[in-house]
Amino acid sequence: MSPQRRSARFWSGAVTAALALTFLGTGQASAADVNNAQNAGFESGLGNWTCSASSGTTVSSPVHSGSAALKATPAGQDDAQCSQTVAVKPGSTYSLSAWVQGGYAFLGVTGTGTTDVSTWTPDSSSWKQLSTSFTTGASTTSVTVYTHGWYGQAAYYADDVSVYGPDGGGGSGGGGPTVPAAPGGLAVSGTTSSSVSLAWNTVSGATGYNVYRDGTKVTAVTGTSATVTGLAAATSYSFQVTATNAAGESAKSGAVTGTTATSGGGGGGGGTLPKHAVTGYWQNFNNGATVQKISDVSSQYDIIAVAFADATTTPGAVTFTLDSAGLGGYTVDQFKADIKAKQAAGKKVIVSVGGQNGTVSVSDSASATNFANSVWSLMQTYGFDGVDIDLENGLNATYMSQALRALSAKAGSSLIITMAPQTIDMQSTSGSYFQTALNIKDILTVVNMQYYNSGSMLGCDGKVYSQGSVDFLTALACIQLEGGLAPSQVGLGLPASTSAAGSGYVSPTVVNNALDCLAKGTNCGSFKPSKTYPGLRGAMTWSTNWDASAGGSWSASVGAHVHALP
Repeated sequence: MSPQRRSARFWSGAVTAALALTFLGTGQASAADVNNAQNAGFESGLGNWTCSASSGTTVSSPVHSGSAALKATPAGQDDAQCSQTVAVKPGSTYSLSAWVQGGYAFLGVTGTGTTDVSTWTPDSSSWKQLSTSFTTGASTTSVTVYTHGWYGQAAYYADDVSVYGPDGGGGSGGGGPTVPAAPGGLAVSGTTSSSVSLAWNTVSGATGYNVYRDGTKVTAVTGTSATVTGLAAATSYSFQVTATNAAGESAKSGAVTGTTATSGGGGGGGGTLPKHAVTGYWQNFNNGATVQKISDVSSQYDIIAVAFADATTTPGAVTFTLDSAGLGGYTVDQFKADIKAKQAAGKKVIVSVGGQNGTVSVSDSASATNFANSVWSLMQTYGFDGVDIDLENGLNATYMSQALRALSAKAGSSLIITMAPQTIDMQSTSGSYFQTALNIKDILTVVNMQYYNSGSMLGCDGKVYSQGSVDFLTALACIQLEGGLAPSQVGLGLPASTSAAGSGYVSPTVVNNALDCLAKGTNCGSFKPSKTYPGLRGAMTWSTNWDASAGGSWSASVGAHVHALP
């Protein structure tokens, strides 16, 4: 969260090409559409491909089909670029697709002579198809189609690349697959208060299926069933399905309506937490900010996140040690008493797991159990009300969800669960952080995404926004609000001062304007949400200590504003 405990990651919304396929055409075309890519499945190793540095190789596992796939490993200054020359035909439309797995993967096209397009996905543990389409200009005989990973991130795999359309004279030739038919027989097979299960008939020639909720793609599967999670209770949703293969995506199926069951609420834990709340991280270390006891924390903060719990030698388990010496002799007994006093005043005090140096790994059932048991032990020892998930070194959605549900089973409905993902972690519902939030929506209190140490990001309207503006806050919050989280589960995380983060500090006025825009539709910038979210939870800051160093100006302004929201 602070420069001392958090690494600043800068991402550009306009991503450059990495796994690039350069298509040079002859202008000739056959009557039948074909896949114009050569060695598209990497069955001939890296034949027809040239890769940057030592980033590319072929592997026999995992593969999407056949016996080989590309493995490309980004490095600090190399985003794993590969290229191939293939022919295309001017004035023609092509379906571009590739199956990817592993780290961040991007697919797009430049040099079309018309409109360049792109698409991407966060890290994926299974094969996922990226697909888009483009039209070449009247004199265009070369385009650059690319897919790539991201600097310093995990290796990605690519297979079954397809540039399907008129034969440019240099591609694979032959018939190739055809776009599959739309699926039939779509039906609702089950519901819970937060999910709808669907099933449909097999489509000949399809290798996968996309599921759409209210017109927006929410998941991709290889079988003929899917469960859409993270839904609000007692709410009706419209679903459609498409079939996909290397040639492209079918038309959408007929729509069916699924209505979730009624539950005690629309999701979220928190017990007596106020409708609008302010979260502040309290530093269990001295890094130059004002040293505080819990009792010193401003009353404007409704949730105090004690930073941080530390990993142990037991996989998944965490522990907490008060830095008494660094905090001027603050004793454990005083710490516990101060927590009780805050709780008596209606506040919540939780323990945060992670930070820049937090290397807690919950990657299997055993470590999930260890995590739940150890956090529960800390709650009993110190009186914490819950846990904050602030992991920057990878998060497994399946097992972290399992761990938090196990903790909820021990702690009950009053458990506070907060999350503090980076902006890149919440760009897509298929990302591990976002998926974890949706998986535990019924027990999740709030996601306070960090709108700092970020750089430019995409908003929910597909436009790129730079940090430090009202639009950056509102357009990125919109992704979470439209992606399945309840308004009460969305908060805006900002630094308390310029000293608190490497970049992204904005004045309290900007924070308040963004809150007004989302909750009331006023004080917006150029981006204005399609509707208002009066139930928006509030805001978060790193940290209460840096806020105190700045005279408490952040909590005085933003805190009062949050508590005055409708």
